[in-house]
Amino acid sequence: MVMSNKKATLSFDDKTIELPMHAGTVGPDVIDIRKLYAEGGVFTYDPGFTSTAACESTITYIDGDKGELLHRGYPIDQLAEKSHYLEVCYLLLYGELPSAAQLEDFETRVTRHTMLHEQMMNFFRGFRRDAHPMAVMVGVVGAMSAFYHDSTDINDAWQREVASIRLIAKMPTIAAWAYKYSVGQPFVYPRNDLDYASNFLRMCFAVPCEEYVVNPILSRAMDRIFTLHADHEQNASTSTVRLASSSGANPFACIAAGIACLWGPAHGGANQACLEMLKEIGTVDRIPEFIARAKDKDDPFRLMGFGHRVYKNFDPRATVMKQSADEVLDLLGVEDNPLLQVAKELERIALQDSYFAEKKLFPNVDFYSGIILEAMGFPTSMFTPIFAVSRTVGWVSQWKEMIVDPVQKIGRPRQLYSGATARDYVEVENR
Repeated sequence: MVMSNKKATLSFDDKTIELPMHAGTVGPDVIDIRKLYAEGGVFTYDPGFTSTAACESTITYIDGDKGELLHRGYPIDQLAEKSHYLEVCYLLLYGELPSAAQLEDFETRVTRHTMLHEQMMNFFRGFRRDAHPMAVMVGVVGAMSAFYHDSTDINDAWQREVASIRLIAKMPTIAAWAYKYSVGQPFVYPRNDLDYASNFLRMCFAVPCEEYVVNPILSRAMDRIFTLHADHEQNASTSTVRLASSSGANPFACIAAGIACLWGPAHGGANQACLEMLKEIGTVDRIPEFIARAKDKDDPFRLMGFGHRVYKNFDPRATVMKQSADEVLDLLGVEDNPLLQVAKELERIALQDSYFAEKKLFPNVDFYSGIILEAMGFPTSMFTPIFAVSRTVGWVSQWKEMIVDPVQKIGRPRQLYSGATARDYVEVENR
């Protein structure tokens, strides 16, 4: 952060306050309001914090107008096309792309930590069989602090490092076991000879009675899903992790808080909502009806998976994800899946319709990732857990950055109070 030469002047009542301004390397300048209450006796009002910079970060930058997403300065499309998930994890955690030796060491450390403490198997079995996988993940990740006592001291740099590796390594195992438990199948242990994405797919779909060989096209598609969802600046779940961390909570509790926030349908459920919309459409011949409804301002129906709250032009992640979706559908076919037939036809129509072009309602990453996961055989209940696996490295990177930030303090948002003023207690017989 660089102190700007510019100053902001705020005038109200008979007061005039001069506020310093700061400039980042890219993006808008910020007005420093930390002394606003002390000097002016007022707060700012910003529901959702959409105009408030709550921290300084060097990890991820988004320019929604340009359709730009950078991780440590590297464009996401380049990373998704040329890199792979664990290399992106290293970049997010440590700030630079690794050398070959550094990458090999990092991949080995992650791979060697993918197993869960054996007693945690009993923890899974304590849930009802029909428990949502996200409920299981919130509970199990939070419980990791009860099993891994040697990595909960946030003031110890080595323990922070161990916790980071453990979370990234074990999250796919936790998600896969949550899925296996929900369908009544035996848990499948991770294997050290498989890459991160292949290991996850095997733990989800293998059964003891036969060998399971991961198709490289599916593994690559899963790796891209992980990569494209790895971090997304100060979104709701990341802000939740940072807020929980600001109290000094242990890393497992903080990441569990992030998972709980991600579970909300307005955040992590976008690709699930997209699939549910496709189910509502049902068949290809009904698409024109729903296109017409989407264009009708008086109809509450909205096409899910098109456009993005942040990206006002196009979602830079969608191009690479579309490529993977095409590869997966070519491999698995769509002939026997009406849902995927609807998705492909809806995509074709939307990309050719001038209305969608004018409104910049292009298919986003959630549209394509939902199609891929459906084609692979995942139920919609697993879409958000897979998102949580992907986002863990972003949460962990943001958590590590915050711990060493000297200006950070416990989060304590203010409020605009509109309740009753002070009044005296009335005895119950006099009410």
